[in-house]
Amino acid sequence: MNVLLTGATGFVGRNYLIRAVGRRWKVFAPVRDAKKLHDQITSEGLDPSFVEALPASPELWPGRLSLDAAIHCAGALFERSLESYLRTNVAWTQSVLAMLPAGCPTIVLSSQSAGGPTPAGKSARSESDADDPVSEYGESKLRMERAIFRSGRRRTVILRPPMILGPRDSAQLQLFEMTQGPLRTKPGFKKKAYSFIACEDLLNALDAAMEHTTALAGRTFFVASPQVFSDIDLLNASAACLPSRGMNMPVPHATIRIVSAVVDAFPALRAKLPSLGRDRVREILQDRWVVDASRFCGETGWQASKSLALTLEEACTYYRSTGLLK
Repeated sequence: MNVLLTGATGFVGRNYLIRAVGRRWKVFAPVRDAKKLHDQITSEGLDPSFVEALPASPELWPGRLSLDAAIHCAGALFERSLESYLRTNVAWTQSVLAMLPAGCPTIVLSSQSAGGPTPAGKSARSESDADDPVSEYGESKLRMERAIFRSGRRRTVILRPPMILGPRDSAQLQLFEMTQGPLRTKPGFKKKAYSFIACEDLLNALDAAMEHTTALAGRTFFVASPQVFSDIDLLNASAACLPSRGMNMPVPHATIRIVSAVVDAFPALRAKLPSLGRDRVREILQDRWVVDASRFCGETGWQASKSLALTLEEACTYYRSTGLLK
């Protein structure tokens, strides 16, 4: 099977690459850094002959590829302006999809951010709720989705995961490192509620969407674990994986806003703490990010199986095995 996979050096894409090569699929991977891709492949003990790096710019590809499917995981996560997000999340996405064979089954990974937080008065956001992104990142993802469907591409399915947890994610590693310290900070004094999905469950959802592309085509679906947790639950579950004796400490929203302004003002801080930029802080300050994945489950038979505790434990084991976490 020949598959185009974007984001192969990122969190979800890298995990899917391991799965695809394990199946002996031929993977075409557009990347900015072919050496980084090769180093990741060899560090995972994979056969590099199953992966062909492509230039990041689709116009430099060697003609139209012969593909059985495409999985689009890449995207800009931390930019300073809507225009910067749009260049990658909309314009570049459109240029990639335009190079795919007509009728190629295509699964696009979007984000819960495109829909926005859970609407007031509801326990969970569903596909029937009006989209209301609160960040420029979320707005760019929503515009990406709309541009894809306006293009008239057939056999394309869009998935919106919430918080993704699992191995090979730098944000997950930073959470564990913070948890090892004396203070485990959380935004605000009120508990915040979240949906999540384990990376392995998300890979299974990508597979399910690929299998049912014809029936699902032209639609967007939330995919998530049925488990809902609070920010305190996340900190405590992370601490349970570690030798941690720290304490949870709420940080006032006003303080977070000041910190985000400082982070945005200094390039070194933006590089080190990208999730604390002002745009992403707009999402951090929301109280409820819970979604309902029952529609996708009902139409595909897919179910998320991993609990928060198991997902964190598996991620922690991975980081320790690689020496990234002491």
